[in-house]
Amino acid sequence: MGYFQGNDFRKITGGKKGKHRDKRKFELGSPPTETKLSTEELIEKERGMGGNIKIRVKYATFANIYDPQEKVSKKAKILSVIETPANKEYARRGIIVKGSIIQTELGKAKVTSRPGQDGTINAILIKE
Repeated sequence: MGYFQGNDFRKITGGKKGKHRDKRKFELGSPPTETKLSTEELIEKERGMGGNIKIRVKYATFANIYDPQEKVSKKAKILSVIETPANKEYARRGIIVKGSIIQTELGKAKVTSRPGQDGTINAILIKE
């Protein structure tokens, strides 16, 4: 099954509209990346519109943690996913998205980047 982000050719009432053209390449979508916590890292490159490259993190082990007290960024190992406001199920499955609270070697941190879009996991250390 393909991912289509265009018009579904239906009226608000549910009736079919006349199809005036076929689906276009730029209306294609893709499945969500769902970056998972793992023992090894896997990063995939994907071609986007106009030949741009989108870097997706499939499996992650480390994150770049910013400490606002010391004003220093450090690379730290991710131990677990504690909470995900976007979806409770994601925390149970170990999926990291923007806004997730992760447990690292340095402490709890909130993810500020989009791992499925940016190709990296950046987070800010939370005061405890």
